[in-house]
Formats: sequence, C-alpha cells, structure tokens
Amino acid sequence: MTAAPIRQPVRILGIDPGLRRTGWGVIEIDGNRLTFVGCGSVEPAEGLPLASRLLAIHEGLAAVLGDFRPVEAAVEQTFVNKDGVATLKLGQARGVAMLAPAMSGIPVAEYAPNQVKKTVVGAGHADKAQVLMMLKILLPKADPKTPDAADALAVAITHAHHRESTARLRVVGI
Repeated sequence: MTAAPIRQPVRILGIDPGLRRTGWGVIEIDGNRLTFVGCGSVEPAEGLPLASRLLAIHEGLAAVLGDFRPVEAAVEQTFVNKDGVATLKLGQARGVAMLAPAMSGIPVAEYAPNQVKKTVVGAGHADKAQVLMMLKILLPKADPKTPDAADALAVAITHAHHRESTARLRVVGI
C-alpha cells in the first residue's frame, strides 16, 4: 500500500500591469482553499522617461518575486482602447510584467479582463466595486490599498481556478 502524495500549497503571483501603477498580489492555493499572502503596487516616479518607468516596474516586480517566492504567475491581458499609442505603451509594461517572473523560471499565464471578472464575480462586465466586494469574501485578510493591487489579486484568484486547464493547454501546445 502506497501513501497518497503530500499536497503542497501553491504560491501564485497575480500582476495587473500599468505604466503609472503595476499592481501585484500573492495568494496560496491548497486544494480549494485560497489564502492571502500579500499585495501592493509598483509605482514609478512621475515624469520618468518610458525606459526608466519600465526599469522601475521590472525592479519592483523582481523584489516581489524575491520576497514572496511564487511558483506560478498570471498577468492580465491588455485591454485595447481607442488610443493606439497608450495601448502600445501599456503593452510594453505588460511585457515587463511577463518577463520578470519568466526570468526566474516561473511559468506565466495570461487572462483577459472579462475572464478575471467572470471568475471572481460571476459576471464578465462587473465593476471594480463588485470585484473588491468579492475579494473581501474570498480573501478576508486582504486589504488592497489600490485598485491595481485588488485587480492583481483577482488575476491570481483567476489563475488559481484555471491553472490546471491552462497547464494542460500548454502541454498540448495551444
């Protein structure tokens, strides 16, 4: 008779990329139980050139990775708006947000904003207040100071719920 494998909690970093504020949230999932670990925002100084902002985002996320040691990460996909230049700049911040964990050998999943809202709230067009209300139910100890940190926690929760199907898709090559 063999013993059942011991299940280890999985630490997940969720990232909500932005040039002014990049939110981050760390949770652990053990079975179907979610636990809040930490959250915050990386906020580059106002007026910095784009390259310096991107560097500040990378350094901030590298510090979070070092402090919290997640084993998986998830990033919210860019919402394309009417301002193409702003969308491209946000895409660069998103690239840095994906690069930081990837450089540490951490797999990175991506989720659309509507999928995050649907997973956390149950409706793909939920507003930020509804997301925050559900975060308080799902992670009672969480107290995000910025909407970006709250969104990052929502991204982490989404990954916790979809991580196995996301991993299967990676194996198949989709």
